[in-house]
Amino acid sequence: MTARGLALDDAAWSSPWRTRRVLDKAVLSLGLLGCAVLLPPLPGGALAGVAALVLMLGPARVRPRLLLRCLVAPLVFVLVGAVSVLLTVGWDGGPTIGLAPQMLPTAGGLFVRATAGALAMFLLATTTPMIDLLASLRRAHVPDPLVEVASLVYRMVFVLLESVRSIREAQEARLGSASRQAAMRSASTLMAGTLVRAWSRARRMEDGLAGRGYVDALPTLDPPRHASPRFVAASVMLVAVIVVTSLPASSLAASSLAVPGGPLAALVPGGVS
Repeated sequence: MTARGLALDDAAWSSPWRTRRVLDKAVLSLGLLGCAVLLPPLPGGALAGVAALVLMLGPARVRPRLLLRCLVAPLVFVLVGAVSVLLTVGWDGGPTIGLAPQMLPTAGGLFVRATAGALAMFLLATTTPMIDLLASLRRAHVPDPLVEVASLVYRMVFVLLESVRSIREAQEARLGSASRQAAMRSASTLMAGTLVRAWSRARRMEDGLAGRGYVDALPTLDPPRHASPRFVAASVMLVAVIVVTSLPASSLAASSLAVPGGPLAALVPGGVS
């Protein structure tokens, strides 16, 4: 968990969509994700990504700088995957690495699909705190032990981050990074101290839960969320528009390739057999 993750959590808590029902937002986010994965990358995946981006920067009021910071890591991962599709590795008296131009459409489609899918998931992450997601999983009858483990891990992350910060500040005050040797020693001490504190806090938490009669679930207050039929209807309509817009385009492209002399047949060397 990094400062990026904390900022993402803060954005979810302050989002104007915070009071909306999780199911309503899941319909929109998962619908766009389905469009990004199942429809052709162009225009289906691109339209899904653009729709998620516009909704985040518009009605959801996500700060552009925060969104850019959150997208850096996924985009790097996607770029590495797309570039790996374009590379070919062989052996010709030694290891050789080359480019495969014929894989360019595949790499481009992978990049569009993955980016659009990430934007669709960030639409849910930037508008729904983790606590609301866990409560919705419990209402969906996910086994209580799984939900409780996820909830405890989520809560412990912030406790451990505070421990890391306090240990790090103490090391900096004692010139713990004055030299490379001192920095390595400080890093090892930081890891060991964090592990010990995590173990100690987990033991105390276990004792406290046992003293309160904890078995499988720890019920907490879950404020009621009111359904919004208009929001759900608008979400379904948006997904339907993307689907209807994408399918004719893909059908036209397929028919153009299938018919000899079609408008796209000239792009294929030797025609289409």
